Amino acid sequence: MAETIISPGVLANENDQSFSLNPPVQAGAAIVGPTVRGKIGIPTICTSYSDYSTKFGTSFESGSQTFSYFTSISAYNYFQSGGTSLLVTRVVSGSTTTDWTPATSSLIPTGSNGPTTGLSPFILETISEGEIMNSTGPTGTNNTLLSGSVENFRWQITNNNTDDGTFNLIIRQGNDNILFPSVLETWGPLSLDPYSPNYIEKVIGNQYEQVSNDGSDYYIQTIGDYPLQSRFIRVKQVNYLTPEYFDNNGAVKNEFTGSLPANSSGSFGSAKGSNIPTGEAGLYYNNINDADNIQGLQASDYTTSISLLGNKDAYKYNFITLPGIVNSFASHTTLITQLITMVQERGDTMTILDLVGYNSNITPVLTQAGNRDTSYAASYWPWVKTLDPNTAIQAWVPPSTLIPSVYAQNDIIAYPWFAPAGVNRGVMPTVTQTERILTQGNRDDLYKNKINPIATLPTAGGAAVVVFGQKTLQKRKTSLDRVNVRRLLIELKTVISQIADGFVFEQNTESTRNSFLSEINPYLSTVQQQQGLTSFEVVIDETNNTPNVIDNNQLVGQIYLQPTRTAEFIILDFNILPTGATFPT
Repeated sequence: MAETIISPGVLANENDQSFSLNPPVQAGAAIVGPTVRGKIGIPTICTSYSDYSTKFGTSFESGSQTFSYFTSISAYNYFQSGGTSLLVTRVVSGSTTTDWTPATSSLIPTGSNGPTTGLSPFILETISEGEIMNSTGPTGTNNTLLSGSVENFRWQITNNNTDDGTFNLIIRQGNDNILFPSVLETWGPLSLDPYSPNYIEKVIGNQYEQVSNDGSDYYIQTIGDYPLQSRFIRVKQVNYLTPEYFDNNGAVKNEFTGSLPANSSGSFGSAKGSNIPTGEAGLYYNNINDADNIQGLQASDYTTSISLLGNKDAYKYNFITLPGIVNSFASHTTLITQLITMVQERGDTMTILDLVGYNSNITPVLTQAGNRDTSYAASYWPWVKTLDPNTAIQAWVPPSTLIPSVYAQNDIIAYPWFAPAGVNRGVMPTVTQTERILTQGNRDDLYKNKINPIATLPTAGGAAVVVFGQKTLQKRKTSLDRVNVRRLLIELKTVISQIADGFVFEQNTESTRNSFLSEINPYLSTVQQQQGLTSFEVVIDETNNTPNVIDNNQLVGQIYLQPTRTAEFIILDFNILPTGATFPT
């Protein structure tokens, strides 16, 4: 309630201008590419590099050498730079995933007086797909699996208890042994009684996801009754149920005691599908300069995932990258066009494009930039060398691999509407060198042609690799030809759309419109205080909500913005004056 002064005194009013809004549920970045393991084609949120490693693996062996995908290197740097969430979509070779399958458990023996059909009491299945999940085969000393690895698993049944119809299930890492077991998960006591709260499918889960389509629309279909609780496996099927394990007198039903799994251990097998190359493995992911060695994939392998990620209601992310997809490769251009169309139609995200492969000169870079015209994409050059955290090998990677880490670093230090460039927010600390050290002339040519230079600048300690530009690929000279303004608009549209969701189906009255304004204006004021805007105005009143508009069940608002511009060109005049001259005031 407002206070008034009647007698002499001091009135101290409170005017609460603070604004708090729950941020939209979204990932900071999205990345599409090959991984060592994981679900295929299912966009999955990772909240740390450890979480990424658990879900998608790290490195792989090929030709007696160890390599990492760009996807893993990018994820590592993104989280190291302060990124908090990453939407990862695994793609594999082949236009469909029908030839890729998870691994299933080998025979789990039943008790001594159990059924004799040869079926396991139940079958487990790995969540990850592909041959790398297979751990079947001979065993060595101390019960080691010769095909076991850090990427696959084995199972173990313990504490078989026929008195209460339960058992424990342990999921172990594939490369452990009986002396030093590496336990990933322990479940139990479990039951095969579907009426029991500890029924195995209820506790572990049996659901799986698959990509389905309705014409040109792609979506994720969830199959199964029980959500997954395990990070590694699901219950594929239960062959022997023990419904109501006890009779009315509380005694165990003898016909069920042999249905329980015996204390034993085993492995997983029968998975299909592999991206592991044969031949000259080094070209598989490093020094890419043609379309035939983009980490074992073809551009067409990405098409479904890009279509799926176009669903803005299902997936929220600020920018998206496809490291290994290159604009200059003729077979990639259609996919990149699809990607740009997708982000433009969404309007709430952007992409980072790689223009050329490794070991290119500057002329093709300029040419490729001229082939694109959009404020929803930005490009950087040249390629950079960084330490692969999984193999300790120095690897050449395209810029899109590491630019997400620059954006994440910018957003930790400042806000999305600040330029992710320069010595304060554009330093790339994990880069050891660039493909070439750019001259000032190179940088000028690149920037005039909408390409952001990755420069090597001298420092007191030697040199620093720095992003030294922030242009989008838009040709027209407007505010949106800068990355910070495009990211500002993405942020504003995301948050204000979230506010607007709360007013859908409300009465289209002056009261509703004023309530809408009371939420938008404080938010924009906060952005202005944080140097994102120099000025703004929001109009939602009878001037744009005429009777005709209201009769069409519409609520219309106009938001006018003046983005804060960055100081990209600093001009300093050094004036030499003779002795005795007067300094200008």
